[in-house]
Amino acid sequence: IQALSERQPQSEKKAPRARPMSGKAVFVLCATSFFVGLLLSGRMTVLTPPASGGHGGSRIALFSDDDCEHRRKLEEESNPNDVMNEVSRTHQAIRSLDKSVSSLEMELAVERAKRNGGLGAAVPSKGLPKVFVVVGINTAFSSKKRRDSLRDTWVPRGDKLRQLEKEKGVVVRFVIGHSATPGGALDRAIDVEEAETRDFMRLDHVEGYHELSSKTRIYFAAAVATWDAAFYVKVDDDVHVNLGMLTNRLARYRTTPRVYVGCMKSGPVLSQKGVKYHEPESWKFGDEGNKYFRHATGQIYAISRDLASYISINQPILHRFANEDVSLGAWLIGLEVEHVDDRSLCCATPPDCEWKKQAGNVCAASFDWSCSGICKSVDRMRAIHSACGEGDGAVSNFAAA
Repeated sequence: IQALSERQPQSEKKAPRARPMSGKAVFVLCATSFFVGLLLSGRMTVLTPPASGGHGGSRIALFSDDDCEHRRKLEEESNPNDVMNEVSRTHQAIRSLDKSVSSLEMELAVERAKRNGGLGAAVPSKGLPKVFVVVGINTAFSSKKRRDSLRDTWVPRGDKLRQLEKEKGVVVRFVIGHSATPGGALDRAIDVEEAETRDFMRLDHVEGYHELSSKTRIYFAAAVATWDAAFYVKVDDDVHVNLGMLTNRLARYRTTPRVYVGCMKSGPVLSQKGVKYHEPESWKFGDEGNKYFRHATGQIYAISRDLASYISINQPILHRFANEDVSLGAWLIGLEVEHVDDRSLCCATPPDCEWKKQAGNVCAASFDWSCSGICKSVDRMRAIHSACGEGDGAVSNFAAA
């Protein structure tokens, strides 16, 4: 037996026994676990009394029955539409804040221009009549019949014009400068007409077809210095306009900063001399056959106050191209501007605008592309207004606030 025992391997040494945890360590560990549990559950534990069904003892409830019921009701009552409405309200608030920031930036630019001697006209908004939109109708000395055709259709006369301005914040004026000989027969004729109608805006500008870019620049500067408006519109005197539809469409962008609204186009740059709309500086737009950048067609367009202020401040250094609509597009193309392509501003004359009206889509403006306005507008304006007009009460439904 002794020999066998000698052949057996020696018993392995027993592993050392772990040191028992102290009572203090056990207490700390338990307390830590307890508080971690509190953090994860989000509420205090409550000891509930024994159930009335006879089951003795007590149970720990992390969530009471009332809490579960409350959570269930919240889930049932939640409406996806409410979430979308809240998102929409937040989006509108952000856009409104952006608009306010843009206005403050423009006011800062005005003050800076004043301190530095200024580039162009200052654009103070304090103390000016506050309106929603200024509609400037570009006209000429020879266009009295056109003006009368508008007064007989979509441009209010007399007290109705003042009422529209006072109650709805919609200002409508015929925009004209002076002749090459101030005080001459042409200017006196406008003086007589203005005394009767009181619907002119006179500019310090020499009238001339090839000076439309200068006239547009001066118009915006003068308008923003006369009225504190959300929008400034330029329209030709051979275009039919529905003021109610125009104001309602512009109201969509009331909270949008730096907005430029019109029928956006990109026509060819005409380098050939002698043709209509010839561009003497065509080389600036690249090789022959190139097109202009996107810009609003010149018959009618609108810009927000911050852009009109920008034009007013910087007008001495804003380059003028041959075509007025291209000039405006050039002034804005390098800015953070939202271009809105609104085809309601360039409907064709009947039957186009008439069909759209019958379908419930009243046009904001109508004209003939072939004539860059309404062909023979003096003779046709009344018929077009009858077929495509929105009705006398449409603009009265516009909420100016």
